Amino acid sequence: MTMPRPRIIIERDAVALAERAAERVVARARENTGEPAICLTGGSTPKRLYQLLATPEWRNQLPWQRVQWFIGDDRFVPPDDELSNIGMARHAFLDGCAPPENIHAIPTDAASPVEAARAYEQTLREFQARHRTDGAPLFDLVLLGVGPDGHTASLFPGYPAASETEHWVAGVPQAHVAPFVPRVSLTLPCLAQCREMLLLASGHDKRAILSRVFAGEDLPAAHAQSARGETWWLIDRAAAPESCEA
Repeated sequence: MTMPRPRIIIERDAVALAERAAERVVARARENTGEPAICLTGGSTPKRLYQLLATPEWRNQLPWQRVQWFIGDDRFVPPDDELSNIGMARHAFLDGCAPPENIHAIPTDAASPVEAARAYEQTLREFQARHRTDGAPLFDLVLLGVGPDGHTASLFPGYPAASETEHWVAGVPQAHVAPFVPRVSLTLPCLAQCREMLLLASGHDKRAILSRVFAGEDLPAAHAQSARGETWWLIDRAAAPESCEA
């Protein structure tokens, strides 16, 4: 079956992009009257979104007691390390808004990235078994970004994790771009289990790689797509390739 092409939204700047992304987070969280699951991502673009969600205007719109927060990938560092994706999200909004038991971090204190991956996969499968008995997708919303080499999450071009189909989570012994630390990443089949996938990109430095991704080049970010729902690219004008400009 051919998957529908992702759709593209272009906002005027990074501020407007964060506001549109916040709208999608709130909408997906409120649509699910059970336990909505949001899969977060790292990077500077989502950080602006997370800080926005912590403001009174947006904070009051989310059902914090019900939302479960996961992370799409993380660096294999302690959660208080400045390189930690979940640490950034905690500092930006989670610790001040979400119940601690609703935050599901990758266990980067495991003996190795592979062990951390196996443990997090078990967490995800147990959540699915308990809360998705109706066959609904694992995640209500998956947030992702794109790196300068076309990676998304920590799925780097040509690396085994980018083509993994059996496991939901993979250990990545070495990164393809800085910071060059081991990673743990959800795989494409796991990320695809969502009602909505929202890929974020902002700034002139993303324009070149987005041109390649939107042209269909064989890159992990070009293969990131919801298997059962909607896939959107949310970018600002600075990041938009010429082919996307009106």
